[in-house]
Amino acid sequence: MHNVTLIDIAVLLAAMAIAAPLARALGIGSVLGYLIGGVLLGPFGVQQMVSSREAKEILEFSEFGIVLLLFVIGLELRPTRLWSMRARIVNLGGGQVLFSALLLAGAALWLGQPWQTSAFVGLALALSSTAFALQMLDETGELGQRHGRLAFSVLLFQDLAAIPLIALAPLFAVKAGSGVAMDLAAAGKALAVIAVVVLFGHFLLDRLIRLVALTKVREAMTAAALLTVVAAAIAMQEAGVSASLGAFLAGALLAESSYRHQLQADIAPFEGLLLGLFFTAIGMSLNLRLLFNEPVLVLTLTALLILLKTVVLTILGKRSDLSFRHARRLGLALSQGGEFAFVLFAAGVAHGVMPRSMSELLSLVVTLSMAATPLLLALDGLVSRFRPEAQPVFDTLPDNDRHVVIAGFGRYGQIIARILRGKGIAFTALDFNAEQVEMVKKFGAQAFYGDAARPEILAAAQMEKARAFVLATDDMEHSLRIAEIVTSLYPGVPIFARARNRNHVHRLYDLGIRNVQRETYLSALETTRQLLKGLGLSEREATRTIGTFKAHDERRLSEDYLHYTDTEKIAEKARSDPATLEKLFAEDAAEERKATQASDKGAKGAGGGPASP
Repeated sequence: MHNVTLIDIAVLLAAMAIAAPLARALGIGSVLGYLIGGVLLGPFGVQQMVSSREAKEILEFSEFGIVLLLFVIGLELRPTRLWSMRARIVNLGGGQVLFSALLLAGAALWLGQPWQTSAFVGLALALSSTAFALQMLDETGELGQRHGRLAFSVLLFQDLAAIPLIALAPLFAVKAGSGVAMDLAAAGKALAVIAVVVLFGHFLLDRLIRLVALTKVREAMTAAALLTVVAAAIAMQEAGVSASLGAFLAGALLAESSYRHQLQADIAPFEGLLLGLFFTAIGMSLNLRLLFNEPVLVLTLTALLILLKTVVLTILGKRSDLSFRHARRLGLALSQGGEFAFVLFAAGVAHGVMPRSMSELLSLVVTLSMAATPLLLALDGLVSRFRPEAQPVFDTLPDNDRHVVIAGFGRYGQIIARILRGKGIAFTALDFNAEQVEMVKKFGAQAFYGDAARPEILAAAQMEKARAFVLATDDMEHSLRIAEIVTSLYPGVPIFARARNRNHVHRLYDLGIRNVQRETYLSALETTRQLLKGLGLSEREATRTIGTFKAHDERRLSEDYLHYTDTEKIAEKARSDPATLEKLFAEDAAEERKATQASDKGAKGAGGGPASP
C-alpha cells in the first residue's frame, strides 16, 4: 500500500466509523453501510478521494479480514454443535445451495457462458451474506423465530461450502480451446500440505497455545492467535491453495480447545476492522459506470438473482413445515449475494475462470441485491399487515373437567405440562403458533392450536370447569391481553403467570394477578447459590445469602409497584439498591456470628460440668 497515505487511512477510518452506525440506525445493516461509504469515497464517488489503483491496494490488504472471518467460523464449528444441527444444515442448507446454483448456472449458460464459468458463477451467487442476513434478522427480532433459526442453518452450510469453493477455484479454470485445467501434481501437493496442517494442528497447536497462555501475557496470546492464522494461510498459499482454507482449518482444529473463547476475543477486533475495510474497499472498487451504461442488464440480473433464490428458499421453507409467510420471509432474508461472492470473483479472475469485466458486473449485482434486501423485507411486512395470512382452523379441544389450561407451549409451558402429566393431572395446552404445535407432536407431546386471547378458544377449552390457568406465553403484550380476557371472563379461576421482567410483573399486578414468577429469576438465584458454594462459602451461608436477597428483592418488587410508572423514582431506588443490599448482608453476617457464638457457648455449658456461680 505504498501509494496510500496517512490522510487516506484517516479518511477510511472516519468513513467506517460513520457508515456502520448510520446504516444500522437506518435499518439497512452495517455491511451495506460500508459498501455505500466505499462508493462515495471511490473513483466513482462524489469527491473521488481514492483512485482505482489505491482502491485495489486497499482491497488486497483488507482481504485478510476474510481470512480472519474464516478462522472465527472454524472456531465455531464444534462437532457437537454441528451434529445437533446436522439435519437442518444438510437438508435445508445443502438443498438451497444445490438448487440455487443449478438455476443460476443454467441462467449463465443460457446467456452464452462456458459451462465451467457458469458452474462457478452459479455456486458463487448461491451464497448469501452471513453478516448481512443475521444482522437484519436480529434487528427485526426474527432470529429467534423458527424461520430465523432455519436461516442460520442455511448460512452455516453456505459458510462451510465457501471453503472448498475458494480452495478449488483453479479447477474451474477454462483453457483456450480445451476444458478444465486440472494439474494433478499441484492437487496432490495441496492435499499433502492440508494433511500436514491438520496433523500439526491436531497434535501440537493446542499445546503451543497452552504454553503461551501460561505466560499470562495478553499481547502474547493475541500475537499467537494472529500467528496461527497467518502461518496456516502462508502454508496454503505455498501449496497453491487459498489462504482462507488454511485459516479455516486452523480455526476448526481449535474448535474444541479450552482457549477457543480467548482466541476469538483476541481476533475479534482485527476481524471486525478488516472486514469493515474489506467491504469499504469493495464499494470503492465497484464499477458504477456499468449501472449507467447498461442499467437494464444490471437491474435484470439483480432481479433474477433475488427471484431465483427467494423461490428456492420459499419452497424449501414450506417443505420444512413453515407457513407461507415465514417461508417467504426466509427466502427474502437470504435472497442477496454474499461477501464470499466478492472473494470468489477475485479468485476466479486470478485463475482465469472469468474475465474481469464479468467480475465487475456481478460484484455490482451482488451489492444491489444487498441493498434491495431490507427494502423487500420492509415491503413484505407492509403487505402482511394489510393482507394477513389466513390462519388454519383452530383444533377441536378435548372435553375436560377439573383440568388446568396452559396458554403457551414453549419450553416454559412444556416443563409444567410434563410434571402435571407425571402427577396424573389433566391439562389442555394451547399455543397460537401452528408450527410449534406440530413440532411438539413429533416428540409425543400433546398441544392444541388456539389463541388464548380469543374468548371462543377459552370457551372451547372449557375454562369455566378449569381448576387453574397457567399463563406461559413468552410475548409480553400478548400475555397481558390474555390476562385481561381471563380475569374478566373467568374471575374465579386462579392464574399462575410467567413474567419476562419487573415491569411485566407490575402490569400483571394491575390485573389482580399475584401468582407471578419471573422467567429467569429462580434459575438465576440457584446458579448464584451454586456459585457462592464454588467460591468457598458453606451450604448454610450460601442458602442464607440467597434467602436474604430473595426476601429483599420481593419486598422491593412490592414497594416499586406503588410507583412503577414513575421512571425517575424507580431509577433512584435502583441506584440505592446496592448499598441497601450490602447493609443487609452485613447485618445478616453479624446475626449469623451471634447465633454461632451462642451455640458454641451452649455446647460448652452442656458438656463442661456445673456452671460457675
